[in-house]
Amino acid sequence: MVNITIDGRLLEVPDNATILDVARQFDVPIPTLCFHEKLTPFGGCRLCIVEIKGMPKPVTSCTTVVSEGMEISTSTPHLEDLRRLVLELILSDHPNDCMTCEKAGSCGLQELAYAYGVRGNEYAGERRTYSVRDNNPFVERDLEKCILCGRCVRACDEIQGVEAIDFGYRGFKSKICTSYEEDLDCEFCGQCIAVCPTGALTGKLWTQKGRQDRVKEIDTVCPYCGTGCNITLNIKRNEIIRVTSREDTWNEGWLCVKGRFGYKFVNSPERLKKPLIRIVPKGPSGFNRLNGSSGLFREATWEEAMDHIAKKLGEIKSKYGADAIGGLSSARCTNEENYLFQKFMRTAIGTNNVDHCARL
Repeated sequence: MVNITIDGRLLEVPDNATILDVARQFDVPIPTLCFHEKLTPFGGCRLCIVEIKGMPKPVTSCTTVVSEGMEISTSTPHLEDLRRLVLELILSDHPNDCMTCEKAGSCGLQELAYAYGVRGNEYAGERRTYSVRDNNPFVERDLEKCILCGRCVRACDEIQGVEAIDFGYRGFKSKICTSYEEDLDCEFCGQCIAVCPTGALTGKLWTQKGRQDRVKEIDTVCPYCGTGCNITLNIKRNEIIRVTSREDTWNEGWLCVKGRFGYKFVNSPERLKKPLIRIVPKGPSGFNRLNGSSGLFREATWEEAMDHIAKKLGEIKSKYGADAIGGLSSARCTNEENYLFQKFMRTAIGTNNVDHCARL
């Protein structure tokens, strides 16, 4: 442990902590854009600069480790002027289309511009322009809104281990690129979208469906596998328009492509809402358009459907034996549900013919 002073407060803190870590621990506000607590410190946005007594220039608090006797100032007129200048320079190369941007209301850059009263037109001049040409089905990349914070690059590398994107070119031409600037072709987990502080990365499925602060949020569990990731359904007019995940959950806000983008089936008109029991016609068989088999279907209650299943399983078992029956479990069930299913097959039915499809 070391003793340091932040804005006149004497604190005892771990000797391996950064100034930004300590500031957030003790609720000292320091603005950031490129920093994310689950990613390696980058020090690229230069908004988290602080002054240290004895040092001639401000330093980035996210990359500077505390030391014994350090006296730190996080907010001085000089620092606030520098931060405002940084924001003005970022916004001078940023589209002024907040009214139609998907991230309006939940944009980190917009919040800081509001806090510092920056309008974005202080420095006129050449601005980077890019054409949107991604043909992937999930991620919308608007490079004109990219502030080169590097969050997406680090998330793709450190969280997913995919390295599908990285910094390309230099100076004014710098941008986040795929290999050979081809269309994005990766796992489409959406981690880059989750960490992007601006509207540079958004989901194509939720374009113009509703902004994040104008929808109802319901916390639930992802139904696709037994991992049990926590997800938040963003609902508008009784329809899921977006799936996110909170950072304070056990999966820390990270999701796979199925959990983040595979929600369209919920509102599909083809989704079954009631149990169906097949009616086997007598005489020449008819053709069922639902699955290409003989017979028609009629709606039934759950009680009737369960009684029908129990009756048929009992008839098959008594006539052909238990091993004439097999059970196929679902990847969308929880571990507990799959455990109960295999227990039912082995104990109630009396067979070990149990399998599981672990794919979407």
